[in-house]
Amino acid sequence: MLGKVALLNALASTVSAGTILWDGRFNNMTTSADLDNWSWSNQVGPYQYYIHGTENVTEYVNLDSSYKNPADNGTTQGAKITIDSTAKWNSDMWRTELIPQTTAAINKETVYYHFSIKRSSTNVPTATNEHQICFFESHFTELKYGESGSSNTNLQWYAGGQSQWKVDLEADVWHNVAYEIDFSSGTVTFWHSTGADELTKTAGPITASTSSNGADWHLGVLRLPGSSDSTDAEDWYFSGVYIESGSLTTSVNSPA
Repeated sequence: MLGKVALLNALASTVSAGTILWDGRFNNMTTSADLDNWSWSNQVGPYQYYIHGTENVTEYVNLDSSYKNPADNGTTQGAKITIDSTAKWNSDMWRTELIPQTTAAINKETVYYHFSIKRSSTNVPTATNEHQICFFESHFTELKYGESGSSNTNLQWYAGGQSQWKVDLEADVWHNVAYEIDFSSGTVTFWHSTGADELTKTAGPITASTSSNGADWHLGVLRLPGSSDSTDAEDWYFSGVYIESGSLTTSVNSPA
């Protein structure tokens, strides 16, 4: 009898906790050139791709299995997103960003925005420019890195316009994140882990002006101009990107 209970528990642990509303894990993309298939008149694929510089897509987004969190077997490849002096879109800000292409209800009730992020020891992000990462248009929740006018090497979670959590962004450490957003009650909760560890509730819930039209979450990086701008290119790595409803999947090994 105990053997049957143990088996049932093992089977239950393999089931995803939630329902995937939108899958941005790049699993069905051959190369980043697939992003060029999207346009306002041909809205195909998982991402809208229009916030970038004037060079070829491979200057700004590249996909490879080495770019993903190795603990996530549900993700076949991750994205290296690059910003440099050519990565300007309608401003002097450096920015390369992808936006979910979906009609799913990713802006209703309670949903969970998943992604993992890291930097490497190559093309290191400058700590003397403010970076806004994985943000909504109204910036009610986002990550930030760096600070204009001074050096700040912390990766920070902002909600309601205030820093709620921070950690030093060391090279080659995967930070696994889920934004728990309750669009109905107007709160945001931050879930986090590193490496292969399961997500844990780290900060929140925080009251915020949760607002989204379902097409304004930016996966990627925006770097603001600063008083001591670096001209060196920066690489940021993203893995395990998806949005789910229901219960939160805390495992970094994302659902099949």
